[in-house]
This record gives sequence, structure tokens and C-alpha cells, in this order.
Amino acid sequence: MASSENVNSQIPKKRIFLNAFDMSTVGHLSPGQWKDPEDRSATKRRLDYWINLAKILERGDINALFLADTYGGYDTYQDSLDPCIRTAAQWPVTDPTIPISAMAAVTKNLAFGITASTSFEPPFLLAKRFSTLDHLTNGRVGWNIVTSWKKAAFKAIGLDEPIEHDQRYAQADEYLRVVYKLWQGSWADDAVVADESSDTYTDPEKVRTIKHDGQFYHLESRHIVDPSPQRTPFLFQAGTSPAGSQFGATHAEAIFVTGHSPSVLAPRVARIRQLASEVGRDPSSIKFFATFTPILGRTEEEAQERFERAKKYASITGGLVLFSGWTGIDISKVPLDEEIDPVKHSLEVHKVRSTVETLTARTVEVPSLTPRTIASIAAIGGLGPVAVGTPEKVSDQLERWVNEAGIDGFNLGYVTTPGTFEQVVDLLIPELRRRGLYPEKSSEGAAPLTAREKIYGEGQNQLRDDHPGSKYKYDVYQEEASAN
Repeated sequence: MASSENVNSQIPKKRIFLNAFDMSTVGHLSPGQWKDPEDRSATKRRLDYWINLAKILERGDINALFLADTYGGYDTYQDSLDPCIRTAAQWPVTDPTIPISAMAAVTKNLAFGITASTSFEPPFLLAKRFSTLDHLTNGRVGWNIVTSWKKAAFKAIGLDEPIEHDQRYAQADEYLRVVYKLWQGSWADDAVVADESSDTYTDPEKVRTIKHDGQFYHLESRHIVDPSPQRTPFLFQAGTSPAGSQFGATHAEAIFVTGHSPSVLAPRVARIRQLASEVGRDPSSIKFFATFTPILGRTEEEAQERFERAKKYASITGGLVLFSGWTGIDISKVPLDEEIDPVKHSLEVHKVRSTVETLTARTVEVPSLTPRTIASIAAIGGLGPVAVGTPEKVSDQLERWVNEAGIDGFNLGYVTTPGTFEQVVDLLIPELRRRGLYPEKSSEGAAPLTAREKIYGEGQNQLRDDHPGSKYKYDVYQEEASAN
């Protein structure tokens, strides 16, 4: 009989997916690092920043570049937008979709997860843009679905107040069903015939007009873009409030979660998987990515030196701006050593509800939460987990999070860019490969995979059959009389 040790050694380890987490802004999760001469955050308005980053990530076989976005500044701290602007705490922000084509041109395997909101543009326009990007990248595009919550963002489009939280998710649910109809149900696979003899490029009989008459959206149009490699981009979602969890369990193929401890995330992950099962989906098909910021060195001393350097340049005010914006707590008005109480202190109605609960939870890692403790850690990693050490030490932490939280991978934040990402590629990934946790390089000449195939396997470039978007596929979809 084989020993238990030998049996366990034959059990394949769970693969860890890694995305690089960036944002088209000067100060993402570690504001202030633009002051470090080695940081290139302030050059993101130039294409060469994105082209160089894409090449680094391609070299390391990173799964995807996950790009956050925002539509308004953080004005909760000191009841003013000025601290946000002054410290470059996610300000200024440029459009994340514009550099994608340039990055796709210098890579063949890197996927791109792009944040876009269901609150600020009609479904038809978003569907056209993502179909275009899916074509231009050969199917390497994902959409991080957000509903948006900032008052400043809604004011920018002419609305005095954001839509109520749960109603935003109800609206987003209908939004998704509209874009599924356009992506999946408008064009037959063989609609493009390119028949010179009849002067017919596309057979109009095989391009269905979508007629949607719902609570929030009214549409009568054929999709203006022919089917892209994935048709529907790979679907990310962030948000674990009750409404957000139900939305994610229904629509998401991957969910981005944030917490400073695996103990905070584990019940949320389990809950969403249970909800997915209840709506008829395979719960294991939803992949969870947690935010995580590594500070790596070949030795402990080198890693600690990088950490101390990061603290030297960190903007404490910038970190407090982000914390206050996410939680609705104007931390400038809370006494330095008073414990944060989300009920008492979170007075702003418009905030990320799941983030409030996550960032104010007490755990072994963060047993006390006061303005003083927040100020000491907020400016590096955005209050998410930060691991400082050798590749071996950081890999231990990643394994622990995967095992304890039940997650599948990480959105790796940076302190300096591209420095942190170079260290991930050169130091961390080789160690993960040594442990059998990260795939080896694909063979030269292997066919590139779509964003969905990279998660589910070669050949699975379309929505899974148990995904609700599949019922809108051209061959099975029947237009409803009313689509509420």
C-alpha cells in the first residue's frame, strides 16, 4: 500500500491565477510613490508605459492585466475633493480602454480585464466597444462589471444623486441581458458569407433585430459588430454586498474580492458559490481573485529595504483619502485613537458597502482599527494584504490565502511600477512554478488562447452552457414580448 505521503504527493496542486492590477492613474493603491525616482506612474499618459508593461507581463505569462477605473474623485475626506487632487489619489484618471490595442499588438497571450460601468452609457455603445476590442485582441478581453456609486461621478453626467444601491444592481441585471442579446443573439455564426457573385458580404436574414422593452432599457437594433472570437467578453465583477453577491453569482465568471485577511473573505466566497448553485450554475466555475500587494527581494534584507523605501515616499493623506472614499467615513473627523465604528462613523450614504464591512472588520491581522493605525498602513496596498519578503515567504502567503479563503488567484497590486511587476515576473513566478502552482511556459508556436480559454481550458472560448447568457445564443434565443 502506498504511504499517505506518496498519495498526497500525487494529488495535483491547485493552480494559482495571477493578474497584474493597475489603473490609468498616478496614484492607485499606494499613493505617493510617484515621488520615487524609480516609479513610472506619472508616465501613464504615454503609450510607451503601457507597451513596456505589457511586454513585462507577457514575459512572465501573467494571466491578465486587470485595469481598475473610476468616474469621479474621492471627496469624503475633509469633505473636499482637494486632498484627492493634491495627492494624486486616483486622480487624474484616463480612459483604460484606449491603450489596449497597443498592448495587444506587442503580446499574443496576455488578456485584459477592463472596468466599465453599467450606469453611464447605453448597453449598445458598450457592446460595440467590447466587441471591437475582442476582435482586435483575438479574444483576449474581459469586462469588469461595475455599477458605480460616487456622487461626483453621477453629477458629472447630470444626475444629482446616484441611483439607489439595490436598484443599480437590478438595472445592471437588465443591462447584462440586453448586451447578451446583442453579443449572443443578433448574429448567426455564418452570417458573413463574403459572396462576390451576389455582391453579398453579410446575409441580412442572419442578423436578427433585437427588440428589448424593459424597465430600464428600450432597444430596437441589430448589433452593429459581427461576432467576435468570444462574442461575450470574459465577465469579471466586484462587490460582495447581498445584492452584489446575487448579481455576481448570476452573471460573473470571475469575482474580484478585497480583504485584509482570508478569514474575512472565506464566508463571502462560500456564500457566492452557494448562490451560484441555487441559480443552476457550477459553483466551481466562478473564479475568485483577491487583491494582494507583494514587496519582494532576493533576501529578507532586500525586501525590507524596499518596504522602508516605500514608506519614505508614501502619501499618508492619499491613503486616508482612499479609505474615507471607499467607506464613507471622513476619518479626519474621528479622534486619532478612537476605534472605527462603521455604524457610527460611516455617515456618507454612497459608498462601497462590502468594502466598508471588509476594511472595518477586526481580525488577527488587524485587531484594532483607529485613525492612527489606518494612517500607518493605508498608503501602501490600499489596506489590502501586503507581503514583504523573499519569493519563498510570499509564496507561502499566497498558498495560505488560496487554502483558507477558497480563492483561485490574485490581482497583484504594485508599490512602484513597473518595478513590482518585474519582481513578480523574475522572482515570484519561478518560485510558484517550482512548487507546481503556476503553469510552465507554453511551447513555442502554440496557438494563443482567449481570455475565457485561459481560465476554463482550450476550446472553451464561449460562455458555458450553465451561464445565463447562453440562453440568448442565436440558435436558441426567442425574442420575448416584454423583457423586464
